[in-house]
Amino acid sequence: MRKTRTISSEISWLPILIGSILGLLAFTWPLFIPESDFFLLKPDSARFLALFIALLAILVISIEISRGALDSKIVALLGVLAALIAALRLVGAGAVGVEPMWFLLIITSYIFGSKFGFSLGVISMAVSAVISGGIGPWLSFQMLAAGWIGLFAGLFSKKITKRFEIITLIIIGVISSLLFGALMDLQLWPWIASTNTQLGFIAGAPLMENLSRYLTFHLATAMAWDIPRAITTALLIAISARALLASLSRAAMRMGLTSPSMVEKVNA
Repeated sequence: MRKTRTISSEISWLPILIGSILGLLAFTWPLFIPESDFFLLKPDSARFLALFIALLAILVISIEISRGALDSKIVALLGVLAALIAALRLVGAGAVGVEPMWFLLIITSYIFGSKFGFSLGVISMAVSAVISGGIGPWLSFQMLAAGWIGLFAGLFSKKITKRFEIITLIIIGVISSLLFGALMDLQLWPWIASTNTQLGFIAGAPLMENLSRYLTFHLATAMAWDIPRAITTALLIAISARALLASLSRAAMRMGLTSPSMVEKVNA
């Protein structure tokens, strides 16, 4: 019997945890530290902090490769899946809320675990931006959000029985789609919403006042982008999940890379 190992055990949690904490700060700073004297938390510099975090996530992968924790099989798997997800993102380019990339990221992360999913989300979004020319101050936020979605989906990889897998993945897809929209609006909100309206960010205002303004801004845009994204992701998961779960799990077992819970489910 060929020995298998889990991908999730290969990547350290610590850099992901540190990057996620800093990333959360980069997204949410306007709500509670709008007048901080720390230069990276001022409005003109906050995006550099998020870019640093995104580069840190890529550096973590490079370090793991160099010390041998990620072998050629895992690197190849990351590369192929990242390219596929990046290509899928281009399919929906220009269509309001139609982003078919998320179903593959969610299903793959569910199979291989949260750490692999985090790495895959970050790399996929970066590759997509390079291919499409969508490189800008928003990219680092998109990379972090995609990494968190992969991490979130992977948290369920050993906890769901086969009977409830697809419905669980659909729920994860809907939540992830709405979460991505909320995060993107949060990073964009301080820069584009006028302070002269009820939607705008006001530096130094109480947390609850700015939170109320942000929620009003987000709800005003959610119907056009977040709802279509959630519907598209849920439908694609419902259509493809069963075949993809079996196919990707068998491929991982042949490579000697698998999540223990998947072995039993594929053979069930």
